[in-house]
Amino acid sequence: MPEGDTIWRAASRLRPVLAGTTLERFEAPRLVGDRPRPGTVIDDVEAVGKHLLVHFAGGLSLDTHMRMTGSWHLYRRGERWRKPAHLLRCRLVVPRWEAVCFAAPVVRTYRRDGRAGPLGGAEDPVAHLGPDLCRPDADLDEVVARMERHPEPGTTIAEVLLDQTVAAGIGNVYKSEVLHACGLDPFTPLAAVPAALRRRLAEVASRLLRRNLATARRTTVAGPPGSVAVYGRARRPCPRCGTPIRVARHGAQARSTYWCPRCQRPPRAAAGPGNETPGP
Repeated sequence: MPEGDTIWRAASRLRPVLAGTTLERFEAPRLVGDRPRPGTVIDDVEAVGKHLLVHFAGGLSLDTHMRMTGSWHLYRRGERWRKPAHLLRCRLVVPRWEAVCFAAPVVRTYRRDGRAGPLGGAEDPVAHLGPDLCRPDADLDEVVARMERHPEPGTTIAEVLLDQTVAAGIGNVYKSEVLHACGLDPFTPLAAVPAALRRRLAEVASRLLRRNLATARRTTVAGPPGSVAVYGRARRPCPRCGTPIRVARHGAQARSTYWCPRCQRPPRAAAGPGNETPGP
């Protein structure tokens, strides 16, 4: 599933081309909700966590969620697509350009004022999300507060970091990288993580996400582009201590978690601020 920085980059590519233009054609064979009409102005393109939103004049918005398969492409009119047409899930045609979403499992519209349209549609799909950590003004105090209000304090911190209602944008890569940077055992129950360490987790996640908004070669530690500390590096040495990195399927969705069993400890033995892996 794409992380928040991937969706942010997609929105950044689409926004300059779509925002302020007039929609000439709209296709969405599996759309849930009302369709924007040709002639409607596109107000904006926005990334919120893992959702990519296209806002139309008049209050209708398009929500796409990529999950594991979806992607947005941008083409000049008449340019050959790089994916087959049967994967089309949404197509926005404007003068000179077309934006095409392929293979996204979620394509729906909703009305920003909360009213139901003639064909129904979703409620605001991002209203329940926590602060978007890709934003420079993300409210980290609110992230900590949402951890405090979490209904299941026995949930492991690795699962909590993936909970988009706590903080939006963290995916499997950043989950593992943030926990390594903070020296925290991924399987620690949320209730055992003190408030100061919760805040630090949010700060590190926000910093790493924002450092990768302009590059597809996600980098979380010092080194060449693409350098990461633990994710995808099972059995390879930890960059901090040399201990072989472990991997386990974890949580209700059996997501892969990578960690160093020596550097990452329960909170009493967690690495201090001075031991944080340096960023890129």
